[in-house]
Amino acid sequence: MPANDLFLLIEAAREAGTIALRHWRNRPKVWEKPEGAGPVTEADLAVNAMLERELAAARPGYGWLSEETEDDPARLSAERTFIVDPIDGTRAFLEGDKTFAHALAVAEAGRVTAAVVHLPALNLTFAAAEDGPATLNGQPIAASGTSRTGGATVLTARWALSPEHWQGRPPAVRREFRASMAYRLCLVAQGRFDAALSLRPTWEWDIAAGDLIARRAGAAVTDRHGGAIAYNRPEPRAEGILAAPPGLHADLIGRLTPALRVPDARA
Repeated sequence: MPANDLFLLIEAAREAGTIALRHWRNRPKVWEKPEGAGPVTEADLAVNAMLERELAAARPGYGWLSEETEDDPARLSAERTFIVDPIDGTRAFLEGDKTFAHALAVAEAGRVTAAVVHLPALNLTFAAAEDGPATLNGQPIAASGTSRTGGATVLTARWALSPEHWQGRPPAVRREFRASMAYRLCLVAQGRFDAALSLRPTWEWDIAAGDLIARRAGAAVTDRHGGAIAYNRPEPRAEGILAAPPGLHADLIGRLTPALRVPDARA
């Protein structure tokens, strides 16, 4: 990883935040994506256009994968690729909630090498490089370290704790939810929650940045089967995601049933 990729992502994420805040709570134009893929706003598109322009100019050899850009197979032959969600948590953004995020990552040979998750309305910037600590606003952070499932705090959708997804009874955890998947992974990295779980197929742009940040904070991060997640694949989706301290992660993976058909609308 070029030494300044992380700095580049941080600066780009902050510029993205400036653009997003101009539209936030200001009745931005909104459209529904085809096939029930959810809403997109003029803010998403403005942030995406800026990021694609600025990051491509800074790193002309890098590939590009973004939720708001038509996929270009040329990214598959690039040595490094930007993986970007211009606004993660668009529904929260539209509702005036502060927990929307900009998620930016660089992937190389299937792994994430630099990552930033920026929440401009909360003035929070999570960041990590593959050879350094996870940080929040420049200060190191660490996952909780808990290994006990009973009483653990888990960020997940309500239906993910339904009995059909678990062997025996669902785990006795305290459940909460945040609209941004990237933010959920960062909350695990920060130690504010013990785990983040999604059982549905999960787009790479939702998880790439948070994956590295959580791992550099000491969490184990895999798909819902316990397998490693590779990035910049032809079909850029993972089979769900689980981030948790290693002991808790192993316990939760051991309790999950084989994959069932799950809703594809929310994480």
